[in-house]
Amino acid sequence: MIKMESTQGNKKKISLLFVCLGNICRSPAAEGIMKNIVEKNDLQDIIEVDSAGTSGWHEGELPDERMRAHGEKRKYNFCSRSRKFKKSDFDNFDYIIVMDENNYESVKALAGNPEQVKKIHLMTEFSLQYGYYDEIPDPYYGNSSDFELVLDLLEDACAGLLITIKNDYSLI
Repeated sequence: MIKMESTQGNKKKISLLFVCLGNICRSPAAEGIMKNIVEKNDLQDIIEVDSAGTSGWHEGELPDERMRAHGEKRKYNFCSRSRKFKKSDFDNFDYIIVMDENNYESVKALAGNPEQVKKIHLMTEFSLQYGYYDEIPDPYYGNSSDFELVLDLLEDACAGLLITIKNDYSLI
C-alpha cells in the first residue's frame, strides 16, 4: 500500500501522469477520461491528472483534432496542451502511466533510481475488460475505428486505475 504524505497538515494529492509518444492522442485522451471519472466520483480534491509525451514534437499543441472529435462524441473535453516528459516528473507524480513498451523504455531510461522505476506502469495493467491487450495502440496513422478502440481501452483502464488507487490509498 502506498502511504499519503502530509504537507503542512494537509494530505498530498495523488498525482497521475499519462504518457505516450507525442502527447496528442492517447495520453491527453487518458487525461481527459480520468479527469471525468475523478469528477464524477467527487475526488478532484484528492486526485490530480496530467499528461506528457516522450517526444517534444507537438509541444504546446492541442490534442489531435480527430481524437478531440471522437472524445466529444462521448462527452469528453480533450483540451490539454502537449508537453514533453521530464525527469522532474518523477518527483511530481505518484503514478506514471505509459501507453506502450516504447514509452515505458523511454521513461524508464530517465529514471534515477529503482523507486522512480516503480512509479511507471503500462496503462493496460489496469484493464478490466480488455486484459488481452498488452498496449494502447497509437491511432495516429489509423482510421475512425482505431480512435474508437483507443477510447474503449482507455475508459476501461481508467476505471481499473481508479479501483487500484482506491485500494492503494484506502479510499473505499
